[in-house]
Amino acid sequence: MPDRRTLVLTGASRGIGHATVKPFTAAGWRVLTVSRRPWTPGCPWAEGEESHLRMDLSDVADVARGVADIRARLKGGRIEALVNNAGISPKRPDGRRLGALDTDYETWMKVFHVNLFSVALLARGLFDELRAGAATIVNVTSIAGSRVHPFAGVAYATSKAALAALTRELAHEFGPHGIRANAIAPGEIDTSILSPGTDAIVREQIPLHRLGKPEEVASTIYFLCTGGASYINGAEIHIDGGQQV
Repeated sequence: MPDRRTLVLTGASRGIGHATVKPFTAAGWRVLTVSRRPWTPGCPWAEGEESHLRMDLSDVADVARGVADIRARLKGGRIEALVNNAGISPKRPDGRRLGALDTDYETWMKVFHVNLFSVALLARGLFDELRAGAATIVNVTSIAGSRVHPFAGVAYATSKAALAALTRELAHEFGPHGIRANAIAPGEIDTSILSPGTDAIVREQIPLHRLGKPEEVASTIYFLCTGGASYINGAEIHIDGGQQV
């Protein structure tokens, strides 16, 4: 299928990543999934291991290797969408958030490598393929990037705030080349990474009084990568049931 569009998706092994695969594959896209975990039969994409790449986004050398692997698989082809969904949010041993006093340098660097630096490196390394596909970049930030969150730690929150700034920078720099860059900022989404106590946030802070569904996030990501969003560039869309208000 020479006209088949290609999505590169990081953080594909669970939650929002799993949900994001579905609308793209249903629309006939080729989806190259990226995760530090190996492919398992429970992953919801038909091409299985053939479309999956293992990459450790905390390791600069492995990101470079992964970029080369993606380019080799494309064989001179193009990328129409790059969705940077991977992210880590370390906690204290008792499950509480890590503040500035609790966060050591190693943790700062690992979080920023995964949540921010890898995004910049993938955009730079795959620039030619993104330009050829007049691509859309979608970065997954967080409500924690714009307000103090009871569960998300300081390194996670600041990395997501920086990712919103990187999104604007990419929109400005890549826009003249036909590449759009936008971000989505999810709030409390019903995935396995929710912390105990989220029910209080739902009850007290979210006007819709419910968790978001991974499919609701995935459908917004898909929309941003289609022609209906062709004049949206440099935006950050909140998907949080009104929590940010």
